[in-house]
Amino acid sequence: MYAPERQQEILRLARERGRVEVLSLAREFQVTGETVRRDLKALDRAGVIRRVHGGAIPAGTLNFEPDLNEREAEATAEKDRIAQAALDELPTTGSVLLDAGSTTARLAAALPMDCGITVVTHALPLAARLADHPGIDLHIVGGRVRHRTRAAVDAWALRTYAEINADLLFLATNGFSLDGGLTTPDLAEAAVKRAVTAAARRVVLLADSAKYGQEHFARFGGLADVDLLITDTGLPAEAARAIEAAGPQVRRV
Repeated sequence: MYAPERQQEILRLARERGRVEVLSLAREFQVTGETVRRDLKALDRAGVIRRVHGGAIPAGTLNFEPDLNEREAEATAEKDRIAQAALDELPTTGSVLLDAGSTTARLAAALPMDCGITVVTHALPLAARLADHPGIDLHIVGGRVRHRTRAAVDAWALRTYAEINADLLFLATNGFSLDGGLTTPDLAEAAVKRAVTAAARRVVLLADSAKYGQEHFARFGGLADVDLLITDTGLPAEAARAIEAAGPQVRRV
């Protein structure tokens, strides 16, 4: 099968199923994952699909959002490396905000037992992991809980973060790009991410490289709002240099 024929079939499947995955397409067409990624890139440039983590969705469905269990099962090795690298940024004392996300959840699980900091989060899975931690003074931000992310949103969460001045934020995102900035599919989630970013003196973005170039419906900030991006080595060196020119340091692990 020639590339244009394969790409046409991929587009048909994306429209029929609502989403296509790189690994399943590679098996289906008996090609490599890199070949599928090139096909998706070509279709994305043509404006007929939108690339998302691990695959693609038809154009016009920017509100698509995988649930938490699905996101936790993707790019696990990369997320584990990012979480371990993030431990180097922890203060010995002080206050840390943990945003809702699958990589920040891995960071929460990796916090050492001798860690003695104040942690604030609006993510129920992260709070559950830290509830029995002996050294952490845990604060939970309340609000309406979104079932898809298990995170508190809306007015209560926004009011609470408006009253906080923390030392450090570990921020999560669904997509980041030079032009689109930091984006997520849901407006309520975006509002909380904007508030939590404003509540910290230093912002560390934890995002695997597959999220680079993705742009979702709701924008909550720009790369200039980030002090440090910790990502994996899948992010090309030239992309890392372009991101650093926009403001944040970049650490690839």
